[in-house]
Amino acid sequence: MSRQRIAEEIVAVCGRLYDRGLIAGQDGNVSVRLASGHILVTPAGLSKVDVTAETLVELTPEGRRVTDGLAPSSEVGMHLCIYRARPDVRAVVHAHPPVATAFGVAGRDFMDAVLPEVIFHLGSVPLVPFALPGTPALGDAMAPFLADHDAFLLASHGATTVGPSLRLAHQRMESLEHAARILHAASMIGPATRLSDEDVAALRRARAAARAGWEAEGARHEGGEDE
Repeated sequence: MSRQRIAEEIVAVCGRLYDRGLIAGQDGNVSVRLASGHILVTPAGLSKVDVTAETLVELTPEGRRVTDGLAPSSEVGMHLCIYRARPDVRAVVHAHPPVATAFGVAGRDFMDAVLPEVIFHLGSVPLVPFALPGTPALGDAMAPFLADHDAFLLASHGATTVGPSLRLAHQRMESLEHAARILHAASMIGPATRLSDEDVAALRRARAAARAGWEAEGARHEGGEDE
């Protein structure tokens, strides 16, 4: 896939995040790792609904700017930290989905096995301890969780999802917020019922089996020439 096509997909995802109320104002940031190893990321200071392909910022894996224009998102350090730790990750989405963010504000995670969709699509979702946004401390706080998780609640600071393709990373963000709404509604009715150990094990096996397909799709989708 060409660099231009990937840029257009980032813009489309920014629009969907905005339209679905997962971000507001200057909230959130999206990036994709190009076939060259460079990172294409949303700029600082723009509402995501105003981001265009031309305003995206290209960086080296070390964070050096390749393109002129706007500065990269202040959260780009978190993205670079994720890419360094996870060679399989080709896209990162950070947003402030309201209900999922409320879980993080309340100090709650999604580690209990109560929703099959969460186990299969997201795995378990940890709560990353608070670190000041836009600082290296955020990457440091995430580091212990990166190897084993694809979705993260950030204490008092929204959520981050990753994937072998931008499509999957974005879907995981939407699924995270949808799960948060279900869990919040269930808490109003009564305590959540945990799935049986056998069912949890079966869902985890299915997720492990699906992972190879997801990664192969990501390689096909994102791994073309950066034209």
